[in-house]
Amino acid sequence: MAPMRRGAGVSRPASNNGLARAIRYLGRHKSTNLPAYGALIIATLAQLAVPQLVQNMINAITNGATAKQILALPSLVQPPLAAAAGFTVDELRAWQANAEGWLINAAVLIVIFAVVRGAFSFIQSFMSEKTSQGVAFDLRNEIFAKIQRLSFSYHDQNQTGQLMIRATDDVEKLRLFIAQGLILAAQAFLLLVATLIILFLTNWQLTLVILPILPLALIVFMRFGALSQPLFVEIQKRLSRLNTVLQENMAGVRVVRAFAREPYEQGRFERAADDLFHQQVKIARVFSTLFPLVFLIGQIGQAAILYFGGSFILNGTLTLGNYQSFSLYLIYIFFPLGQLGFIISLLAQASASASRIFEILDTKNEVSDAPNAVELPPIQGHVEFRNVTFRYFNSGEPVLRHVSFEAKPGQTVALLGGTGSGKTTIINLIPRFYDVSEGEILIDGHDVRSVTLDSLRSQIGIVLQETNLFSGTIRDNIAFGRPDASLEDVIKAAKAAAAHDFIMSFPQGYDTPVGERGSTLSGGQKQRIAIARALLLNPRLLILDDSTSAVDLKTESAIQRALDHLMKGRTSFVIAQRISTVQNADQILVLDKGHLVASGTHDELMESSPIYAEIYASQLVGDAQFDETSEIAAAPQEA
Repeated sequence: MAPMRRGAGVSRPASNNGLARAIRYLGRHKSTNLPAYGALIIATLAQLAVPQLVQNMINAITNGATAKQILALPSLVQPPLAAAAGFTVDELRAWQANAEGWLINAAVLIVIFAVVRGAFSFIQSFMSEKTSQGVAFDLRNEIFAKIQRLSFSYHDQNQTGQLMIRATDDVEKLRLFIAQGLILAAQAFLLLVATLIILFLTNWQLTLVILPILPLALIVFMRFGALSQPLFVEIQKRLSRLNTVLQENMAGVRVVRAFAREPYEQGRFERAADDLFHQQVKIARVFSTLFPLVFLIGQIGQAAILYFGGSFILNGTLTLGNYQSFSLYLIYIFFPLGQLGFIISLLAQASASASRIFEILDTKNEVSDAPNAVELPPIQGHVEFRNVTFRYFNSGEPVLRHVSFEAKPGQTVALLGGTGSGKTTIINLIPRFYDVSEGEILIDGHDVRSVTLDSLRSQIGIVLQETNLFSGTIRDNIAFGRPDASLEDVIKAAKAAAAHDFIMSFPQGYDTPVGERGSTLSGGQKQRIAIARALLLNPRLLILDDSTSAVDLKTESAIQRALDHLMKGRTSFVIAQRISTVQNADQILVLDKGHLVASGTHDELMESSPIYAEIYASQLVGDAQFDETSEIAAAPQEA
């Protein structure tokens, strides 16, 4: 029975400190992270030295020009003019003699500092990028490992496209913030603090002019950050919906074309793309308002400095070189403010994505190893259901109600019943794809909840109704559960599953690529490879979920003969729609609407179970009609 698609969620709400948790991943990459921030500090200090060198150059030029003009005048007027300029005559002679040397030295130092800044900026950029890629690597692996371990109930309620977006696009947005946004934020903070200290030491009166602008800018950015984060959360949700439509369409492209539903699917995709487009436009509108505000605040600050700085120069309390130095340092105040718009954008996206990532990582797994779980020893195959009741998502109507039965080692147990009777649910409970709501399931006397999942599932061979093959060769897929299996073992399993002949009909034999999801194989071929995959494990417990549903009667007969031989000595659970495939079972369980209504052998049930007898009679009529139709079709046509 297929699980329901509605029910209570199993994931816990994402923590608000998701971004802080993501940043703590930097501690795993100290060998690249520490050099990145060390290089950032050196590059920033080199950048801060440049305005002071520019001031020295301008002072050397202006003082040298002043000295040249005064010393060209008669010697009697030189002392008073030198004093009016703030120098002695000897100082003016020194300026005139050394001005060109000081100018050259300042220019050389500027070039040296530029080279230092460039070299360490390269180190910072490379190391921060390497760090961010390492963090992304860690997160993607953790997400994948978590998804692999999450119980089936989680996958029943979450779409594949949404999970893919979180492992790809959300991780990438978080990575960009760590590679760029976090570095820019650190650089902006360092520049702001260091520049304000320098400006206070240079001219505290002029520094006080720009101080009121900083809290104003901070308020603006905090407001925009609060507005933009939920917008980016919605962006990721809509992107997930778009990706889900695309993924479903690609997976079912044959069905879409077979039913001529291309226009409908195109409409679904366009609606999802339109929703994403409008949300992106909404974010663009927000940030189109932010950046002009940033530049406006910066221009107000520059205008204030221009006015008050000009006044100080006119009053003689500020030199042109000092003003130029102050103006350059002022750029280091407003440039980080301008970057804050970009930083806020990256921060909002990363915060939204981090919440979505840790929502998966924090999800409580409904099926997991108990704290005191033990390894399940090699099993004999004694399976017992004791008063088992099961509800999907622990809510709603039970799909199994008080089911009890016992399968002894080596027995073949057939499950029979209509759609929705609970057959698939029973075989899903044995390997703990789900946990029972009430009662218990024992294997060799061990409650399946008391042993580790790996030790339980590694001893069970399973062929599910929905066959899944992976990209690779036929041999890779058969040996999926035993990658170290020899070719001889693979061939033996394939022969047992009646797959060897069609495999050898391919030019590449067992090295034939199967294509994505086995697209190059027929349904019956995929089913037989899946059977071979299970048989290669040589399990003591075998589960076959309607494993001959995709093959014709001739192939089914061949597979059934092989399975009859191979199931000897194993406890086997078999689901089949046709009685002819299960009537030789040691025990047949008849299910109806979640109840076990009858059990026994074929002969016993024919006498004691009206439901079984009705199913048997209806299938006999259907088989007879099928045989009659086949004979008519095969008869030679008369002229």
